[in-house]
Amino acid sequence: MPEPSTILNGQPRRETAPELPSVLIATRHGQSTANVEFQLAEANGALTVPISCRDADIPLSMHGQAQAQAFGRWWAELPTGDRPRSLWCSPYVRAAETARIALAQAAGLGSVPVGLPVRYDERLRDRELGVLEMLTAAAIEKHHPEEAARRRRMGELYYRPPGGESWADVALRVRDCLRDLCAEEAGHPVLLVAHDNVLLMLRYVLDRLSEAELLELDVVANCSASIWRSVDGRLCAEQWNGTGHLPATN
Repeated sequence: MPEPSTILNGQPRRETAPELPSVLIATRHGQSTANVEFQLAEANGALTVPISCRDADIPLSMHGQAQAQAFGRWWAELPTGDRPRSLWCSPYVRAAETARIALAQAAGLGSVPVGLPVRYDERLRDRELGVLEMLTAAAIEKHHPEEAARRRRMGELYYRPPGGESWADVALRVRDCLRDLCAEEAGHPVLLVAHDNVLLMLRYVLDRLSEAELLELDVVANCSASIWRSVDGRLCAEQWNGTGHLPATN
């Protein structure tokens, strides 16, 4: 006799394939004004950056806007069946601007519907750094040496700054967001616009990376293209951090 756990209403239990989007494309927002300021500060060993707004309100730089346009052109040139007509986005300004510009570019080329709705989801926001927010590496070493030491000891995946999140914390909300995204976008191509750490955690979750494999990944480039395709009940990586569609840095 079959075990009770193997029958359902008198019939053998049938395993069903998980609901997945046909294609998941993810990109980091375009270069932001903060990206520029932090690059300059790190190069000069500066302790401060001239940013007075909150992290959520940081906009794109001019180059970041050009990157978003280039991403929109790339989107428009995708095969019809792979061309996203659903867009999930971080609510932070730099991500929202990237989504708006890319969508306008793709729609202007006639490849996606004009006025395609954007779903803003706070689970896709950037990692929160708590007391370390807006501090350069030099400033952290100077003003929070105990935190700098604890970070080195614990490693990037598990270190949580006071009032902030670890990478693992971000992975938890990425997993939760993926459950909703997969259920709502089953069978359809979808685009996700977020942040560098969110994309790292997306790859960590989908590709089932170890901590060592995660830490070997390169920095996620602004407006890069990463693609996962549904194959045998899993989203399988097809491209990671592609930048061939982007304009050269000025």
